[in-house]
Amino acid sequence: MPLSEHEQRLLEQIERALYAEDPKFASTVSSTNLRTHARRRIVWSVIGFILGIGALLTGVVVQSVPLAVIGFLVMFATAVYAFSQSKRLFGRPDLRVVGGSGNTPSQQRPRKAHRGGFLRRMEERFRRRFDDQ
Repeated sequence: MPLSEHEQRLLEQIERALYAEDPKFASTVSSTNLRTHARRRIVWSVIGFILGIGALLTGVVVQSVPLAVIGFLVMFATAVYAFSQSKRLFGRPDLRVVGGSGNTPSQQRPRKAHRGGFLRRMEERFRRRFDDQ
């Protein structure tokens, strides 16, 4: 949902105040790339996955069931974490630039053409409730 002109002006004022108050922090935040962080987390997850394989194999060779189970759990947890980060890295970015051109109707996500009857009724009730007030 695009921001109104008033909301955009307020956000621009907040941004200018941030730059004036703490320019170092503002430049750090504006230059931070979320994909870089996701990439770094994936690398650490791969390293954890390799360590989990090592623990699993060591547990099998030494016949230590707890070590093998811990190795498997580490492998599983790091694989799930890496998958969640890969969705951030390769998926559609969640954040949009404030005041940017990302709010035009042609760039917004298309709405689903068919919604279930239940969802449609709930949305209509929600709208009526706030329209009546």
